Amino acid sequence: QVQLVESGGGLVQSGGSLRLSCTDSGRFFSGYNMGWYRLAPGKQRELVASITTVTGGSRKTYVDSAKGRFTIARDDAKNTVYLQMDSLKPEDTAVYYCNVVRGNPWSWGQGTQVTVSS
Repeated sequence: QVQLVESGGGLVQSGGSLRLSCTDSGRFFSGYNMGWYRLAPGKQRELVASITTVTGGSRKTYVDSAKGRFTIARDDAKNTVYLQMDSLKPEDTAVYYCNVVRGNPWSWGQGTQVTVSS
């Protein structure tokens, strides 16, 4: 079944780090701008970080709350998008998803839970 698969979440203490990964079983990321989103209880889904295609320069953008702490990267040879999260804060607690960032989103994967304890 074609779907996005996120992994790498977990429970960490404030100040800790996690590295999230996202891949897809049947679609290739190379032609798409990709992003990491998060959904926290009681909040709307938020685009945390995005990266353009390699031909587009792999330009990265971040929500203000993630700047300086999160780093998005892509490896098209592995069909994988990463999100390195450092200096994690309790407010980063959410389910994290990856998806395209332009046009209609692909079907959402299961996401990966990130929980940051204070």
